[in-house]
Amino acid sequence: MFSKRIGIDLGTANTLVYVAGEGVVLNEPTVVAVRADDNKVVAVGSEAKEMLGRTPGNIVATRPLKDGVIADYAITEAMLSYFIEKVSGKNRFGTSFLKAKPEVMVCIPSGITQVEKRAVLDATMAAGARNVYLIEEPLAAAIGAKIPIAQPNGHMILDAGGGTSDIAVISLGGIVVHRSIRIAGDKLEEAVGTYIRKKFNLMVGEQTAEEIKVNMANAIVALTSTKKMDVKGRDTISGLPRQIEIHEFEVNEAIQPVLKALMSAIRETFEMTPPELASDIIDKGIVLSGGTTLLRNLDKYITRETGVPAYIAEDPLFCVVRGTGVALENLELYKKSINRNEYK
Repeated sequence: MFSKRIGIDLGTANTLVYVAGEGVVLNEPTVVAVRADDNKVVAVGSEAKEMLGRTPGNIVATRPLKDGVIADYAITEAMLSYFIEKVSGKNRFGTSFLKAKPEVMVCIPSGITQVEKRAVLDATMAAGARNVYLIEEPLAAAIGAKIPIAQPNGHMILDAGGGTSDIAVISLGGIVVHRSIRIAGDKLEEAVGTYIRKKFNLMVGEQTAEEIKVNMANAIVALTSTKKMDVKGRDTISGLPRQIEIHEFEVNEAIQPVLKALMSAIRETFEMTPPELASDIIDKGIVLSGGTTLLRNLDKYITRETGVPAYIAEDPLFCVVRGTGVALENLELYKKSINRNEYK
C-alpha cells in the first residue's frame, strides 16, 4: 500500500514538515498545551504558542523540547502524532491512517547522546511511523543549502536554531569535525530577559523577550543608532505593571555573551579542521542556516571575527527540513549520510 514519506525538522522553537513530492507543508511552533489533571492535549503549534504564559490553572502550555532534545517524551509523542496525522490528511480518529504508516526521517543535533537519539526514534515510531531514519542537522542543512557534500572539498556550515547551534565541516558526504552547543535563539531571548530584569528591575515574559529579539537584536550596532522600543512587564520591586524604553545598543550589550560563546565554538571547530579542508573553507566561506542566523548582521560579525567570509543560505529557515526531504527522496544517494538506526 502507498504510504507517504515525511521529513521532520523537530526543532526546539519550530517544527517543519516536508512531504515527498509536495515540499514543505507545515511550519508550526514546537509548543503543546495540555490539561493539567489528565495530561490530555488541547492545542498544538500556533494555537498553543498563543497560550504561553497566559493559561488558566488547569491548562499548561509547554515546549516539549529543550536545547534540541526531548525534555517531555509523552508530549513530544502526542505532538508528532498530531503533525503526522495532519500532513497525512487523515482525521484524528480515521483508521485509514493506521493502514498506511509513513516512512519518516527526523533530523537531530550532531552532538546528542545515544539515549537522546533513541528517544527521538521511539517517540516517532509511537507517533505512527512505519520506518524511522535519522539525519544529523548540519548534513541536512548542507543538502538543503545546495552544498555539493559528496565532493572531496571542505565546506563549513553553521546551523543555528532555537535550542542548538551545530557547526560542522563536511567533505565526501560525511561530517569530518563538528561542534554542537546548546546556545542559540532561546539563549538570546534568555539573555535579553535577564538583562532587562537586572538593569530595569522588570520581569518580561517569553513572548515579549522573543519580540525584543526579533525587532531589536543586532550583532553589530552603528554608533549613530537611535532605534528604541517600548517594553511592558512587571516591576520586580512593586509587583505592578510598568513600561520602559530599551535601545538597540542595550539589546546588543545583552546578547554579547551568547555571540561570544558562538564565536568560541566556531574557532574550536577550525582548530580541529585538517589544514587542506581549512584552506577550502577560506575560499568557499561559512554557510549560515537556521532561524537564529537571521539575527541582523550576524554574517558580518562572523566575517569580522574569523576573517573568513560568511554568508546566509537561501531560505535559511527551511534548509534543514528541505535537506531532510531531499535525503529521504534519495535514500540510496545519501545512504552514507543517514543514520541507519531504522526500525523494521
